[in-house]
Amino acid sequence: MTLLEPARAERGEVDGLDRVELRLLKAAVEATGEAILITDADVHENGPNIVYANPAFTRLSGYERHEVIGRSPRFLQGSATDQGLIDRMHDALAAGKSFQGEALNYRRDGSTYMVEWLITPVHDADDIITHWVSVQRDVTERRAFEDRQSMMVRELHHRVKNTLATVQAVLNATLRSSLSMAEFGRAFSGRIISLARTHALITEDEAQVASFEGLLRAELEPYNENGRITLRGPALLLFSQIAVPVGMALHELTTNALRHGALAHPGGRVVVTWTVEDEADGPCLVWVWNEHDGPPPSLPTREGFGTRVLKRILTAQAAAKVDVAFQSDGLRIEVRVPLAKD
Repeated sequence: MTLLEPARAERGEVDGLDRVELRLLKAAVEATGEAILITDADVHENGPNIVYANPAFTRLSGYERHEVIGRSPRFLQGSATDQGLIDRMHDALAAGKSFQGEALNYRRDGSTYMVEWLITPVHDADDIITHWVSVQRDVTERRAFEDRQSMMVRELHHRVKNTLATVQAVLNATLRSSLSMAEFGRAFSGRIISLARTHALITEDEAQVASFEGLLRAELEPYNENGRITLRGPALLLFSQIAVPVGMALHELTTNALRHGALAHPGGRVVVTWTVEDEADGPCLVWVWNEHDGPPPSLPTREGFGTRVLKRILTAQAAAKVDVAFQSDGLRIEVRVPLAKD
């Protein structure tokens, strides 16, 4: 102790700070929205031990101050906490270094939260560490947002790759099935527009799904004069890897009905019904496309692109089973699509 220290103590000074300054510093720490823990310097065995916790920490963790004083912050960790991160933190503190990182902590009620730490040492006049100050921030929402963003980027990459492959398949098949460039232009343009419309429906939804009824209405609604279109089935959302081939199939069925089927006749009707059935491998979408009161259906003389979509793209991309029947009243198609997401 120096000769000046007794006099400073008498004036209410502590290490160069008077009582007013100390009171202001304490008020600031108590009022801040950042959770703050102060521990002793013992980082070995079961330490360090908490000597102070501000109100923001009690709000974040659910523990009252008296419930944490004297305990190691390790009690906030659990089975899902990254132990590797905890070991790296311990090594840094043992070496007398600051540490910054994120970990999963557990509240008093058992719920979890992601916390970002900044742990720094407090030294005395002899440069010996006497305490550790841990400033903590709840980053649960930020991490969830980042995880969603990463998932969406992966999904977008996967979808773009699949879309380019689909466009190439559509291009090649349209070329093979078209008798003239004019026919190719109309068919290819319509198919690309339909594909873009399906992707728009998917992209508008945060979960990257599209309504099956929405896909149907996007294709059939323009031709629903006088109630000639009937749609019946439960609300059903399709993930993108299923929605894209299903949307293409619906476009081909609609186009075929307009050119050769029920929608080519003033009195023709289209009835689409669907349901979800439980199968051994999981739920399955079963939809039936029925055309009524149109021109008598005839067996195709050659395999057109629409047939290839139903039999190949649906089968390859959606693992669907397709049954096509040419009945006296019109075309009937039953499609079974597994709904389990990869």
